[in-house]
Amino acid sequence: MSISVDTARSTIWAGELTAEELERAARGMVERVYQKGVYICHRDDKLDYWTGVADGLIKISAISAQGKAMTFAGAATGSWFGEGSVLKDEPRKYDLVAIRDTRMWMMQRATFMWLYENSKGFNRFLVRQLNERMGQFIATIEYDRILHPKARVARNLSWFFNPVLYPATRREIEISQEELGLLAGVSRQVVNKALKELEEEGLLTAAHGKITVHEPEVLACYDV
Repeated sequence: MSISVDTARSTIWAGELTAEELERAARGMVERVYQKGVYICHRDDKLDYWTGVADGLIKISAISAQGKAMTFAGAATGSWFGEGSVLKDEPRKYDLVAIRDTRMWMMQRATFMWLYENSKGFNRFLVRQLNERMGQFIATIEYDRILHPKARVARNLSWFFNPVLYPATRREIEISQEELGLLAGVSRQVVNKALKELEEEGLLTAAHGKITVHEPEVLACYDV
């Protein structure tokens, strides 16, 4: 399904574009829907779109040659990702999996490259986006290697409070324990125990299918 200019205007990057650029962007975008558990693309697949989450939650992950699974990031409502692969015109280095029913906005590579080559505002957005994403990936490697599972849960929750990568996030996050476990790389039982302890510490309130975060800054540097 094609995207209207009004829909394109609701994206985080639209404010950087001129009216002409925004119209060009909308013409090169489509909407697609993926059910929970579906692979949007596999590692080494070519996906000729810049991708955004209109509504839902996606896991960006990979499995090593030794069989170890690693989650690089989650992509939640309002977030955009994949600009590096689109810029380099290369296959994806990760799997994309919908961990809940997800509606996506997808911009054709030709449109993305036109904006990259012609729009100063779009390039300003890309620089901020790539800088934030690099910091997130570096932090993810640290989480995976040295942090206790409870700290991994805490810091994965803190991801959602980065205003550049997750512009739609509010204090109340709609996410299940199963979904959070998939992002943090731990079991649902570990998530349940971690959330109870973090709640006792006054950092959040956990309810069925949602978590209200009181101290996102503390979660971002949580250690045990």
